Amino acid sequence: MNIPMLLQHPHRDFLKVLLRTLYRRYHFILPSSTHLRSGIPCAQPFSSLGLYHAKWMLPSNGLTRKLCLQTTLKEQTEGLSDKEQRLVDELYTGLIQGQRACLAEAITLIESTHNRKKELAQVLLQKVLVRHREQEKLNKGKPLAFRVGLSGPPGAGKSTFIEYFGKMLTERGHKLSVLAVDPSSCTSGGSLLGDKTRMTELSRDMNAYIRPSPTRGTLGGVTRTTNEAILLCEGGGYDIILIETVGVGQSEFAVADMVDMFVLLLPPAGGDELQGIKRGIIEMADLVAITKSDGDLVVPARRIQAEYVSALKLLRRRSGVWRPKVIRISARSGEGITEMWDTMKEFQDVMLASGELTAKRQKQQKVWMWNLIQENVVEHFRTHPTVREQIPLLEKRVLSGALSPGLAADLLLKAFKSRDQ
Repeated sequence: MNIPMLLQHPHRDFLKVLLRTLYRRYHFILPSSTHLRSGIPCAQPFSSLGLYHAKWMLPSNGLTRKLCLQTTLKEQTEGLSDKEQRLVDELYTGLIQGQRACLAEAITLIESTHNRKKELAQVLLQKVLVRHREQEKLNKGKPLAFRVGLSGPPGAGKSTFIEYFGKMLTERGHKLSVLAVDPSSCTSGGSLLGDKTRMTELSRDMNAYIRPSPTRGTLGGVTRTTNEAILLCEGGGYDIILIETVGVGQSEFAVADMVDMFVLLLPPAGGDELQGIKRGIIEMADLVAITKSDGDLVVPARRIQAEYVSALKLLRRRSGVWRPKVIRISARSGEGITEMWDTMKEFQDVMLASGELTAKRQKQQKVWMWNLIQENVVEHFRTHPTVREQIPLLEKRVLSGALSPGLAADLLLKAFKSRDQ
């Protein structure tokens, strides 16, 4: 069994050898009482030289090294030019001071596909993350912001709801950030980005920030940088983050892995007996809101509410302390909006008290990491020299029917593996 090498009495000769080896650039996790020579704690020379963190493991059959390949902020900034360093510093300073222009520029930077800009974005994010952790410690470990995901079929009134709901929150002293994702055209790649134009009142509110983003073909309408934009918004002082997604379907699991609470908005005239709504998306919902519950639609809204209350009783609960609720709201008359916010605050309080919210956020960090790894691995595969040469030929044979897609994929994977070996 592997034992973390937090040696109580490490041998001096062993430590001196480490200083002379290639491992001298690493920071070793050792007790503060450990000394090398002349009473100098070993952590000091290592940390002054090291830019990586390394953990040594002591298995039963010998000594192995387990590296945590997370570079420090110091190493990230060392490779920047003076101009790049000034840009990152200006964006960071403006961001934490609450300047909307700096927040907009920072999100644009993380959305960039340019390699160098992506590197600058990671330096900025790391600075924000360090400050974010410090602020959370001062807040007794509690999250600084409440992250809410909103989804629903087209025509459910998501933008109208956000407009009314957002104004109510800003009037109560909250700072609201809305990350609205619009679908991109599969033909031209363009996007209307119409959500901001629908929220005319909210977009003029200085305590609200609306950021429309194109999906760029991303499944579920959640871009790969949405989670990083959330972190930047929190760094800018916004305490409520709303993420509006495209459509309804199994792909909406993506946003559920980014937020504290997932809210499903449904119109009252969407069909009979849960028509068109997948079971998976209902299971992910922490709150279901029947919209447009006013005028002639009050009666169908009540009927749909009763149907979903019954349906949720049959589904397995995801939380041990929270049972999803179904409410009726109207952004036109304001009915149910205040009660909806009270329910959302109740959810946050219950989940924080039980520790489920903290555990959920930790799990989300891991999910985000693997999502980014998958995207980068696919990109690395496509740009691999051997694979890139064979892709046009194999695609041509697949199109002509001379080769099955499965066999073509196997051939490309073999070419990838053989070159790397």
